[in-house]
Amino acid sequence: MDSNITSLHHVTATVAEAQPDLDFYVGLLGQRLVKKTVNFDNPGVYHFYYGDERGTPGTIMTTFPYAGKGVREGVRGVGQVTVTSFSAPRAAMGFWRQRLRAHGVPFVDEGTAFGEEAITCSDPSGLVIRIVGTDGDARDPWTGAGITPAQAIRGIHSVSLLVREPATTIALVQSLLDGAVIDEGAHVTRMGINGRAPGQLVEIIRASDEAAAVNGLGTVHHVAFAATTDAAQLALREEIIARGVKVTPVLDRQYFHSIYFREPNGVLFEVATRPPGFTVDEPVGALGQALKLPPWEEPRRAQIESVLPAVHA
Repeated sequence: MDSNITSLHHVTATVAEAQPDLDFYVGLLGQRLVKKTVNFDNPGVYHFYYGDERGTPGTIMTTFPYAGKGVREGVRGVGQVTVTSFSAPRAAMGFWRQRLRAHGVPFVDEGTAFGEEAITCSDPSGLVIRIVGTDGDARDPWTGAGITPAQAIRGIHSVSLLVREPATTIALVQSLLDGAVIDEGAHVTRMGINGRAPGQLVEIIRASDEAAAVNGLGTVHHVAFAATTDAAQLALREEIIARGVKVTPVLDRQYFHSIYFREPNGVLFEVATRPPGFTVDEPVGALGQALKLPPWEEPRRAQIESVLPAVHA
């Protein structure tokens, strides 16, 4: 079926402390804090959205800082997104090495399975973050933290899924999410979601003896794919149900509508609509500056603010 999936939408991770998270993604990587809100399922926890100027789908990294909330440290492993990659100009890779060194962030120089130059590091919570050098990423970057347009990250490059049975994941991405196999490595299959540009890439990695993933601090919770419209999302949901796969109802996330389901190897997938976007409750020039709550939580604003740590971006 034509599900009208255009790209990745976002990656969401469970992290530890809020301020170090902001310092890494805004202060070091130079991403814009597009939205400062709360976890709609647990409003005593922030939900930070990082991305380009408007939070365009395919540029967005989001985090839930759960330190001090009784959440255990997670285990990266099978059935999970284990690497989140960002796209930067290939000519700027030297800049990123120097910047990581200047901030005291250890990194490994190791190219991708498909020949791109790449450097890998960990964020303050232990998430594996990779910066991939690319040519021809036409997305306009956000230039925060003193980083020039020629150096700046363009958005998400790809996500890497570690699975036991790659063929079943590949088949689902092909049939439901407008995916196509675009390259093969030794133990990695690269798929493009309705294209092959950065922000449309999913890497399926065949697991060997790795343990099963456990969600918790320092792990990716889910990856989201971008649906063009609510109608396209609903049609996809009906197809998922027809296949006997458990899927959530459509959930209102204020800035998009979401459904969630697990692919055959256990990775949690979300399909999120592109509209209405992050300017629905504040103008583009003010994005990320104020704590935004969904309308149903506004009566509890004082209580919610009292349990959230003070942060600055």
